[in-house]
Amino acid sequence: MRALYDEQVGALFAYVVRLVGGDRHRAEDIVQETLLRCWRTQDIEAGKPLRAWLFRVACNLVVDEYRQRMTRPQEVNGNDWLPDLFTAGDEVDNVLSSVLLQEAFQQLSPKHREALYETYYTGRSMREAGLVLGVPPGTVKSRVFHAVRALRSALGLVEHPAEELDRPAWYEASAA
Repeated sequence: MRALYDEQVGALFAYVVRLVGGDRHRAEDIVQETLLRCWRTQDIEAGKPLRAWLFRVACNLVVDEYRQRMTRPQEVNGNDWLPDLFTAGDEVDNVLSSVLLQEAFQQLSPKHREALYETYYTGRSMREAGLVLGVPPGTVKSRVFHAVRALRSALGLVEHPAEELDRPAWYEASAA
């Protein structure tokens, strides 16, 4: 049984992981059940190849598990409401967020503010905003991109803001 395990478990596990959509824990359980069934029902000493049998049994176990889940009612976790209780925003959070966003918005250049205003707040497309601002749509798109990135950096939503800010002065002038 140990020799069979050493020969087959790697390929069998990789196959089952693909079948269950990457869930390694479920795959481990299915591989274990497959090998257990092999040990109980197959004559390992006979020397006949068991690889195809193992893969078929594993596939059948995945299908059976799927069918069983589909026939049972959806299980509900009784603690699902707990995180929502602590993350539910109130009016104070909304006011603080808007104040922070307004301060970050004021740090943008006028061209970037105009581009954001025309696209996000008025709901215009890049082409429409370009017509209003008198610039090509590509320029509007570039300004919006850099403005959003600057807002994210100002709000602390960027993992490595220093990497984004270490650009030469000519880059910023060309982006505007």
